[in-house]
Amino acid sequence: YVMLLTLSPYTPTYQDRVAPPGVMIRPYLNGFTIAFNVSQPNTWQPYVDSMHHFLAAYDDKVQEEKNIECISGRYFIQGGNESEEKKACQFKRSLLQNCSGIEDPTFGYSKGQPCILLKMNRIIGYRPGAGVPVNVDCKVQKGNESDLRSVDFYPGNGTFDLMYYPYYGKMTHVNYTSPLVAMHFTDVKKNNLVHIQCSLNGKGIINNLNSDRFLGRIIFTLNIGK
Repeated sequence: YVMLLTLSPYTPTYQDRVAPPGVMIRPYLNGFTIAFNVSQPNTWQPYVDSMHHFLAAYDDKVQEEKNIECISGRYFIQGGNESEEKKACQFKRSLLQNCSGIEDPTFGYSKGQPCILLKMNRIIGYRPGAGVPVNVDCKVQKGNESDLRSVDFYPGNGTFDLMYYPYYGKMTHVNYTSPLVAMHFTDVKKNNLVHIQCSLNGKGIINNLNSDRFLGRIIFTLNIGK
């Protein structure tokens, strides 16, 4: 009990031992297979509903009310007492452009061009990329490379801006919303299982550890029927 009293509830004791981040995707409903038929809305509507629910916290008005505009391209390091509430940078869903659900409320699913969101796991104090933004790329994990002919990334060229880091923990960074990268699969082979791997790339990132499929990368399957 006495030893526990010496631990800070705000800051990890051994920040120099933090592992690189894992990643996760949205929508995530029935494991890591996203399967639907374009002509059958009931097969893709659950994915769309999940996306809208997830992005509600990223609505532009919500972000403008709760969070502040930050300077792009550099870490947002906040001093002061570790127990003080930290400010959070705005990440508006409009940054996701064609994958925002604003202009196309079906996120491309009604056209057989689904959007999938990728987020890094939160790690207190972590500064990804060592000063250079981490980016995302996607490729066919196994099978014919031509099964995945085109992917668009938002925002920009699929990077996690430095201004969203470091994260200070849920006790003080109360309005923090994790930055996202949207992957818009605009040309995927139809009526076929396409195994895709999307990876983080940057200094200090590990994305090739066979024993952990979520460390710095994620593998999922698209099965888009007509």
